[in-house]
Amino acid sequence: MPGVARSLDRYRVAHLATADSRARPHVIPICFAVTGRTLYSVIDAKPKRRPPAALRRVRNILANPRAAVVIDSYSEDWDALGYVLFEGAARLVEDGREHATAVRLLRRKYHQYRNMSLEDRPIIAVDIARVVRWGREAGRSEA
Repeated sequence: MPGVARSLDRYRVAHLATADSRARPHVIPICFAVTGRTLYSVIDAKPKRRPPAALRRVRNILANPRAAVVIDSYSEDWDALGYVLFEGAARLVEDGREHATAVRLLRRKYHQYRNMSLEDRPIIAVDIARVVRWGREAGRSEA
């Protein structure tokens, strides 16, 4: 996993898939950082239509923690296509050492977060149980 995490540092956007208790899917783009076997994404201060607890992704995680995150590399040269898919259990981290670590990682990766107050914002943590890599970017074909 450490090699995968380092190779993903240059990617700026991933897509988080959650589902509610009735398995209705919801996919959104996210900013992310990966360390060890955990992926982090903060519910930042960019304008939202609802408070964090009312966001569909948060409601879904509370009802059904199963989640997936895909990070892909598209190219018009289809020999250069690839993706990494993480599957695991999502949870909310609202304070403590893990929260501080996630904020530090996200600020290191995204300069936009350096001036944003993230200390009081919930963070989505996905504990990675399975990794599927495919294509050139991933280094091997498994899917």
